[in-house]
Amino acid sequence: MIDFLKRMQGWLDLTKAADFLGPLALRLYLVPVFWVAGMNKVNGFENTAAWFGNPDWGLGLPFPTLMAGLATGTELLGAIALLIGLGTRWFSIPLMVTMLVAILKVHWHNGWQAIADPMSPWANADVAGAIDRLSKARSLLREHGNYDWLTETGNFVVSNNGMEWAATYFVMLLALFFVGSGRLSLDHLVGKRLSRN
Repeated sequence: MIDFLKRMQGWLDLTKAADFLGPLALRLYLVPVFWVAGMNKVNGFENTAAWFGNPDWGLGLPFPTLMAGLATGTELLGAIALLIGLGTRWFSIPLMVTMLVAILKVHWHNGWQAIADPMSPWANADVAGAIDRLSKARSLLREHGNYDWLTETGNFVVSNNGMEWAATYFVMLLALFFVGSGRLSLDHLVGKRLSRN
């Protein structure tokens, strides 16, 4: 048994040559997520600021223009920083804060699921309503549209707008905060140069 464990440890040691792949994959996955979110805010900034401030149909945050600007800047600069691997641990912090705000202020009341699925153990109370809306939408599309063409690459779904994706992005950022950006990054190059000096 000890020989087997030593052999397994030897195989695991071989993977150290590619240990940069994990942080790199996390960074590259998150880049378009935050870039698109930031650009959507830029392109509709007045509406974004109004949504940040309105307590009835928005987030109800104080200083909505400032908060919308901070969120937009965080997402855009964070996406660039993640892409090049510069200040990854530092940028992970404000990006995690934006995800916490999204989880608590936007998605929390919708439960866990991003997509309504009645088979999931985490389906929220309105899953029956979502399935009914989906059924009616399919019926309308079959009657008035080319349903086969519309669904040739996938099925229609109803968004549940739950916290699943925001929580997933938070966990990915948390991992980057603890492990850093990896060897294939500007952080690594800067660190090497500083250690030589």
